[in-house]
Amino acid sequence: MENLDAARLQMAFTLIFHIVFACIGMVMPFFMVVSHYKWLKTRDKIYLILTKSWQKGVAIFFVTGAVSGTALSFELGLLWPEFMKHAGPIIGMPFSLEGAAFFVEAIALGFYLYGWNKLPEKFHWFTGIIIGVSGVASGILVVAANGWMNSPTGFDYIDGKFLNINPIQAMLNPAWFTQALHMTLAAFTATGFAVAGIHAYQVYKKRKVELHKRAFKIAITFGAIAAILQPISGDISAKDIAKRQPVKLAAMEAHYNTEKGAPLYIGGIVDNESQDVNYKIAIPGMLSFLAFGDFDAEVKGLNDFPVDERPNVAMVHYAFQIMVGIGTLLLFAGILYFVSLKRKKWFTNNKYWLLFVLLAPMGFIALEAGWIVTEVGRQPWIIHKIMRTKDAVTPMSGIVFSFYTYVVVYLTLSIAVAWLMLRQIKVLNHSNS
Repeated sequence: MENLDAARLQMAFTLIFHIVFACIGMVMPFFMVVSHYKWLKTRDKIYLILTKSWQKGVAIFFVTGAVSGTALSFELGLLWPEFMKHAGPIIGMPFSLEGAAFFVEAIALGFYLYGWNKLPEKFHWFTGIIIGVSGVASGILVVAANGWMNSPTGFDYIDGKFLNINPIQAMLNPAWFTQALHMTLAAFTATGFAVAGIHAYQVYKKRKVELHKRAFKIAITFGAIAAILQPISGDISAKDIAKRQPVKLAAMEAHYNTEKGAPLYIGGIVDNESQDVNYKIAIPGMLSFLAFGDFDAEVKGLNDFPVDERPNVAMVHYAFQIMVGIGTLLLFAGILYFVSLKRKKWFTNNKYWLLFVLLAPMGFIALEAGWIVTEVGRQPWIIHKIMRTKDAVTPMSGIVFSFYTYVVVYLTLSIAVAWLMLRQIKVLNHSNS
């Protein structure tokens, strides 16, 4: 295996795992805080049991997110030294601020976990809010750094040198807001539906039904609201990509030829040789409208760009279709949940709970697909239009062994987390409520 392939696979593999841990760690504190608030208001013991159970989940994912995130930070220097040499001084600020947010989150988590019956109740509850806000801030700051890779700003690139560096401008690059908004909503959608699905399964199996129904409602409310808002965020992102990275948009749609009134493709199989998408559903003019707000607008095709500056079209197209397809499914599921609040009989129907059990992993599948679109769609650039990925990789040999080591470590970590969470659910089902 070539060094470049091994390095890219290692980065992709670790990100695939870390993004799940990080998103759950970002979002679950809000579920915990809502349950805690209901306990303070009602003194219903069910909410206290649920809060203490969720706080253990928050602690588990905080630790695993910290471990997997730390490994990723080492990888940047290990795998991409040429990138870090130049990018470090430019985008060091969001990483430094992310570290500060992480420490605030860690301190607040300590207060929350050990503050029961020791701190004033309202202050204790407020430390839970700090955990959630700090976690979201960490996520936004990391995405800001990724946004810079897609829209590099805050420096002048002259004769191969990065000059006149402005870290604030780099952090607040043109892509940071759209990416952060889309990513944050995706995290709430994925985690909301995943946690709701776990509790829906317990209701489906008739275990601690009242407790799990309340947990389900808290989690799915967050997930459903985020899923309903996500298409707005997606539209903003698509319009931004159309302006900054037209080749990525062309790959997302497997759109080869520049044309006005470009159609939107739904599904289909990419054929690079014939430069077409077979078995697709084409909606005339819709891509032009979604990208530029005009049904007759011109959309650039892949053939307008050099072959060596195009990403893997099939991979980007399929990932994009998966993301949009699942996002649409979860949008309707979110609407269905709010409709069900007016039809209480649905909550006694096992098919209702089975539906949300089946939807549990869908948000994270869409999340992973979205990151593939973002990262693979930027290739062959590690810094868009400035530095190619192949020029940033380490010259040292043997990276493939590092890749295999990371595979073992992350799989072990995932098995440990799964075991801890299953154990936690069993404890919750045997609690006195």
